[in-house]
Amino acid sequence: MPAVTVADPTVLPRVASSTPDARARRVVSVTTAPAGLEGEGFPVRRAFAGVDLARLDPFVHMDQMGAVEYAPGEPKGTPWHPHRGFETVTYMIDGTFQHQDSIGGGGLITDGDTQWMTAGAGILHIERPPDELVASGGLFHGIQLWVNLPAALKRVAPRYQGIAAPHVTLATTADAGALIRVIAGSVGGIGGPGATHTPINLVHMTVSPGARADVPWPARSNALVYVLSGRGTVGEDHQPIIGGQLAVLEDGDSLVVEADRSQDAAAPALDVLLLGGAPIGEPVVAYGPFVMTSKAEIAEAFEDYQAGRLGTVPAVHIGD
Repeated sequence: MPAVTVADPTVLPRVASSTPDARARRVVSVTTAPAGLEGEGFPVRRAFAGVDLARLDPFVHMDQMGAVEYAPGEPKGTPWHPHRGFETVTYMIDGTFQHQDSIGGGGLITDGDTQWMTAGAGILHIERPPDELVASGGLFHGIQLWVNLPAALKRVAPRYQGIAAPHVTLATTADAGALIRVIAGSVGGIGGPGATHTPINLVHMTVSPGARADVPWPARSNALVYVLSGRGTVGEDHQPIIGGQLAVLEDGDSLVVEADRSQDAAAPALDVLLLGGAPIGEPVVAYGPFVMTSKAEIAEAFEDYQAGRLGTVPAVHIGD
């Protein structure tokens, strides 16, 4: 890990360090993601467990899927299921998932690819490992993030975007000590390919042992740092953080992440996700596969799903 990398980061565009008068964000809280199972039984860590939704806004939920090395016959996915009212973002760091949905979107997402699905008014989808991976086993590691939609966009038409790994924007810090992958939004004016209804930043950053990354961050945006693997510190106050932990940061102009000089052989660098977005500031009622603004809308979503108004499973299934 990670799948998308470069041999020489000095050839990449540089994200300028924050200005001398910038206020680096301090840590509000650090939580440890509990383990669980998702879909047909694949292992996840619930990254946002125990964090106030107001601190997460506009994000609702995130699972770190794996990392797990499957034996032959072990890989698992999800059955067909509905969504309404938000966007799902599946980022595969290593391994392969196959996506199909009821509006015709889909394909393989593998080794640094991202699948961005706007559920909007309603959609059905399935995510599973391809048959050849089930037969062979192999490494599986990624994340799925839920991004809320404001009330005015919860009934927007569903859409699908596949972001292939070569299209992710790569950059580095001023001293080339960190590899920055911008999937959506921008860092220091360097933008990623993801088209989002809700303005957000989604960045995967690998910080070399002993290196310090100080990157500008939009003042109106919240800031979350989730550690995929490795050890280091986050924030102006140098809060220690390790794999499977989420740091929520207060207001400010920049994010500071520093990797410990000593890392484990299995995780030779500090790998983090940087997340941020302008809070929507509306009520959030999340239940099962739906994210709406009231219990009545949740009940309506279940009724519409049962009546087939959120889409139908295509006649040709994955693997047929």
